[in-house]
Amino acid sequence: MTTSALAETAIRDFGAGLGGSIIRRGDVAYDEARKVWNGMIDRSPAIIARCSSTADVVAAVNFAREHELLAAVRGGGHSAAGLAVCEDGIVIDLSAMRTVTVDAERRIARAEGGARWSDLDAATHPRGLATTGGVVSTTGVGGLTLGGGLGWLMRSYGLACDNLVAAEVVTPDGEVRRASATEHADLFWGLRGGGGNFGIVTAFEYRLHPVRTIYGGMLVYPVARGPDVLRRYRDLAVTSPDALTIFAGLLTSPEGVPITAVLVGYNGPAADGEAALRPLRDLGPIADQVAEIPYPALQTMLDPAFPSGLHVYWRSDFLSGLPDEAIDALCEQFASVTSPLSTLLIEQLGGAVSRVPADETVFSHRAAPFNFAVIARWTDPATAPTHIAWARAASEAMRPFTSGGVYVNYMGADEGADRVRAAYGAPKLARLAALKRKYDPANMFRVNQNIQPAQ
Repeated sequence: MTTSALAETAIRDFGAGLGGSIIRRGDVAYDEARKVWNGMIDRSPAIIARCSSTADVVAAVNFAREHELLAAVRGGGHSAAGLAVCEDGIVIDLSAMRTVTVDAERRIARAEGGARWSDLDAATHPRGLATTGGVVSTTGVGGLTLGGGLGWLMRSYGLACDNLVAAEVVTPDGEVRRASATEHADLFWGLRGGGGNFGIVTAFEYRLHPVRTIYGGMLVYPVARGPDVLRRYRDLAVTSPDALTIFAGLLTSPEGVPITAVLVGYNGPAADGEAALRPLRDLGPIADQVAEIPYPALQTMLDPAFPSGLHVYWRSDFLSGLPDEAIDALCEQFASVTSPLSTLLIEQLGGAVSRVPADETVFSHRAAPFNFAVIARWTDPATAPTHIAWARAASEAMRPFTSGGVYVNYMGADEGADRVRAAYGAPKLARLAALKRKYDPANMFRVNQNIQPAQ
């Protein structure tokens, strides 16, 4: 059903029953409420249900199902593909549900579905605890975890989804289910990498680890040193201890200077981190910003570089390796970059990520040593074709070095069923399709990297 066919009384009754509120076209708050992190996304939902509780989410799910509305789910709104908002239909908005509670004795944190990693870190850090949670603090805990969850602590403790111990889920039938290793275990498996295909998670429970400070920051080199730096980075990455997570990027500094950067997070004593980084420091960085810092400082380090509102187009693939030819291709592609806001990024995996049994979670490709991402960004909508063409060309140039897999959280808005297959692989996709048929046979939750219900 289209929202124009809805009776005004039905909408009023729905809004009156919410502890939160509904926002509609014409309301003062509407244009701000429909914005998401990716400024390229410009969609106009008919109704935004800003929920304040699990009961509100249940009501919104029931309303959407009963009226056959297209439904999008917003947590942090940080999806690269802009999947937190839909055209017409209803947005079930959890952004007001950001409470985080910590049981320090059990080392468990409970975060509501709209929480951001900054909320979780603020609650856990005073207790000297943390869990794997992305690299930009404004990212929502929900989307990142449901797609897998790369982050600074993943080589020490696994992905965000590996640290999920339970979830409260509102399924398409409006029921509230607790999913864990012992309760709805099939659903729990699907949530750890299967995205938002099976319901709306209104609360996540995470295993925490003792983390207070990190030896972290950024090493900066001239862009001309890119080939040398990336080779040294690769050699260090394949031999580094689990405590060390290092990313590398080709980007433009805030001053407009193209640079090569290595981003560092060492989860251990600063002296050990300093020794581990010696091969990179021997190359003579022009700026060395690595020091012992509070963990939340590392989590927020990249926040200024990833503000809300820029137009963003992503392409991403796991790499089977980083040979010299791949490094040369990266540097050649960056030489033709079309925007000073765009970045080519290499993320190191391995460590604890690679030791989780392949079938334990939906997240696949644990054997990949690196993930590669093209992040094209710009401000003028009229220039979109130029920047998108550059991103696609950079992605294509790296194709010979890819593993054939893709990280579901980095899939772009224009990637379809073939890339969903690449994200999961045929055996897991078949299992996911059966799970989808069990919990969402009508594919109510399809504004996502969609898994079709099995026939």
